[in-house]
Amino acid sequence: MSDPTTAAPAWHGDVHAGVAAWLGQAGPPPDFASTADAMPPDDLEALGPEADHEAVARKILLDALTGAARSRKELADKLAKKDVPPAIASRLLDRFTDVGLIDDAAFARQWIASRQPGKGLASRALAQELRRKGIDDEVAREALDEIDPDDELEVARRLVQRKLRSMRGLAPEVATRRLVGMLARKGHGPGVAFAVVREELGAIDDE
Repeated sequence: MSDPTTAAPAWHGDVHAGVAAWLGQAGPPPDFASTADAMPPDDLEALGPEADHEAVARKILLDALTGAARSRKELADKLAKKDVPPAIASRLLDRFTDVGLIDDAAFARQWIASRQPGKGLASRALAQELRRKGIDDEVAREALDEIDPDDELEVARRLVQRKLRSMRGLAPEVATRRLVGMLARKGHGPGVAFAVVREELGAIDDE
């Protein structure tokens, strides 16, 4: 009898094809699908259950919340993109809300605290951003009502002062138009914008 360790052809790839090659069996190797279909039920069970959708969704939420607050809508959108079943997504979002891991009111306050001084945004612009984040209008309004009008005025003033450094030599009407337009894009109303710009341009004239 021939020695199969010397007579067998070389094997590369699927383990079933390798066994067939080692035994010197003829015929093409079985494909993966037909092999799986032919496996006994006990062997199929050994492969383990399908992924636990709830466990996967929970990990997605925890990863998303690591290091940054998120609105409920942002998290819901993330779950939807990952094809998490809606019923599971809704149940988990409710659970995370109940334990305080999702808190749209706290998210709104944190968003304002970072975006107002950092970007110089006024209440109107902040309200639009919060709406895009999926924050309820009433929740957003409560957070926006905490903004001190003097702080908003100071934010506008700092914006103008910073921008004026690159406007030396411009005609006053040109500088005024550009500065007021900048403040408008940041959500500041025309009354505040013109008052701040007039004040800061007057301070330059007095130098």
